[in-house]
Amino acid sequence: SIELSAAAADPQHLHPALIFQPGPREAFVEASTFRSYLLVHTLNEVNARAYSFKPEAGNHWTRSELQLPNNAAIQFGAPDLHSDQAYMTVTGFLSPSRLMLADLAKGTLTEVKSLPAKFDASGQVVEQFQAVSKDGTKIPYFIVHSAKQKLDGSTPTILYAYGGFQVPMTPSYAAELGKLWLERGGAFVMANIRGGGEFGPAWHNAGLKLNRQRIYDDFAGVAQDLGTRGFTSPAHLGIQGASNGGLLMGVEFTQHPEMWSAVDIGVPLLDMLRYEQIAAGSLWVGEYGSVSKPDERAFLASISPYNNLKTGVQYPQPLIWTTTKDDRVGPQHARKFAAKLSALGVPYYFYEVTEGGHGTGATLAEQAQMTAREYAYFSHKLSL
Repeated sequence: SIELSAAAADPQHLHPALIFQPGPREAFVEASTFRSYLLVHTLNEVNARAYSFKPEAGNHWTRSELQLPNNAAIQFGAPDLHSDQAYMTVTGFLSPSRLMLADLAKGTLTEVKSLPAKFDASGQVVEQFQAVSKDGTKIPYFIVHSAKQKLDGSTPTILYAYGGFQVPMTPSYAAELGKLWLERGGAFVMANIRGGGEFGPAWHNAGLKLNRQRIYDDFAGVAQDLGTRGFTSPAHLGIQGASNGGLLMGVEFTQHPEMWSAVDIGVPLLDMLRYEQIAAGSLWVGEYGSVSKPDERAFLASISPYNNLKTGVQYPQPLIWTTTKDDRVGPQHARKFAAKLSALGVPYYFYEVTEGGHGTGATLAEQAQMTAREYAYFSHKLSL
């Protein structure tokens, strides 16, 4: 911050004061200004935090923290420059979105309204742990499971991640997950692997181009940690991802086929030697690298799921799905991968939604049907 009067008096010699700087395991998300306060939203170990800052004399600021629950995500509403009251939504894996009113002067947070619950969460708990990746980096993950879960490796578990484009994976409420999986005794894990934005730009940059194997090692590290803690085992562990997460699934399918019994590969990138020529692939060279550069081509060849399918490997039976009109990734990736599995004699499931672009369908009915297919697949493969 800069004091207006000082800047007007001597614009050539400004003296800014630091209001907020993220720590090593923290990320700035957004800030909003109100009549007397600045409201800042951060992620601290992937948990949402909200701080109000009040300017004082001499360009100093005092900070107060609003008391938010752990294992939750928030989003600010529109700010009001004429008020010191702020609206925000708060959500978690087991709690539907709630509209909250923050009184910044009093430091209070009050619930105004909530969406109805869509599944019975009374017997469920959310925990956060850290796995250690191959290079020693600590990788946080959330696990949602029954409070009565036995730590004997027998729980059917879905492990989900994205790992790209600086997109942070934060807690969210999913009615279909709760109704079709959690209520029936399954567990769900969300891994905060590198490539995302959970800890700011550095977390994303650590997995760019030639460093991308770190992302895949992070994911495998979380799976190993789940086994070590007794949450699940390869016979009951399935993995799920779409788009860039579909690439993640393809890599884990080919690099560690023995670690999973179900692999849900949605609207994926899979042929990384030709991705630049398919649909919008050329836009992502900054993320993945380019085959036009020898070192990047060699790395892409080493991870490309399509190019690393081999004979004589015991692969789990995957669910591969795409859409005919996907103009972002393109259905070619999924089709070619399935065709190569067919040529190798590897059993697989394949489904192609005819409408809807880069997603699970154009209508609510199509989306619901695709979601039902996914949970039916996991239930069958993981013995739920």
